[in-house]
Amino acid sequence: MTRPRVTELGMVSIGFVAAGVIYLAAYLPRQAPLAPAIVFLSLAAAVFAANAFSLTRQPGFAWWRFRQVAGWMVLVYLVVAGMLEFTFLYDHTRGPVLAIMTLLLAIFTVNVPLLSGWTVAHFEN
Repeated sequence: MTRPRVTELGMVSIGFVAAGVIYLAAYLPRQAPLAPAIVFLSLAAAVFAANAFSLTRQPGFAWWRFRQVAGWMVLVYLVVAGMLEFTFLYDHTRGPVLAIMTLLLAIFTVNVPLLSGWTVAHFEN
């Protein structure tokens, strides 16, 4: 049975996150047109969801190892995300730009633990 392309899809999702953040940051301190950022956000979320779904369809996957690794990674990346969110607020980012940046950060924050957990757990089988 072929393994899902978790790493590849994860990097595509992170790429869309990076594109959205770079796009918004390029306009600072002015207000960016939000449509492209929303497209990047939607694509990142859709690819992440498809990736997570494909991972759940794997028979005999070492979920205990995945949870062990991903659980600690979530803790680490929640701290990192909290610090980044603080910088958004400290820099007076407000309104829809803050909402989009926060959602992009959230997708990044769950993507890295998923990739780390997958990387370790798929070798367990």
